[in-house]
Amino acid sequence: MVARRQAIAARLILAGAVIGIAAIAAVAPHGTASVAGPTPAKAPTERRTILPSPPAAAAAAAVTPAAATAKPTPAALSTPTPAPESMQVKRILDIGPIKFGDYAWDTKGVPDGPLIITVDLAAQTLSVFRDGYEIGAAAILYGADEKPTPLGTFPILMKDATHVSRTYDNAPMPYTLRLTGDGVAIHGSKVEWGYATHGCIGVPVAFAKLLFAQAKVGDHVIITRGKTLATGQAILPAPTT
Repeated sequence: MVARRQAIAARLILAGAVIGIAAIAAVAPHGTASVAGPTPAKAPTERRTILPSPPAAAAAAAVTPAAATAKPTPAALSTPTPAPESMQVKRILDIGPIKFGDYAWDTKGVPDGPLIITVDLAAQTLSVFRDGYEIGAAAILYGADEKPTPLGTFPILMKDATHVSRTYDNAPMPYTLRLTGDGVAIHGSKVEWGYATHGCIGVPVAFAKLLFAQAKVGDHVIITRGKTLATGQAILPAPTT
């Protein structure tokens, strides 16, 4: 009888150990966090926009207007400067995940040089590089499914600090940097979770003002989905899709 009780006790101890191991495995991390929920702090090369939990009553994302589809006036256009073959990343701002409406800007000690703007739609962030140094980063809004933001490399065609949309009821689009002839642009916007655009890239208005002061017609904007950069890597043009 004693031997039988000892055997039963051994089985119970073994079963408890298996359950404990299964419980640990269930809560173990599974690689990079999805952008569908809040993300833990990461190294600068894994920057993501922090997304709040969606309200229970949210049925669809609100949409902010895109830039007007009217073509830029001839006076606003200039011949774009050739895109550099590559720009080596010399610094990434150590700011971690960015919340909607937040941005970072730091030009202290950064030399003058060519400017490249990168946009990662998967991370929902925009970065500004001057001479290879990241000087600014912000959370963004981008195009909804029916009007997606295009991927590729685009020169800035026009700048307009006080632009308003002729297509969407004269909606203000401050500090517009137009990228395409059909109205896709970077511009100041109220950047909040649950909002999207008609293809444009919306950034906080204060950040848009800083970017507007740095960017020139002909500077290039590289829009990708899921491409991250680290110090020492090269920023290369992306194919247009």
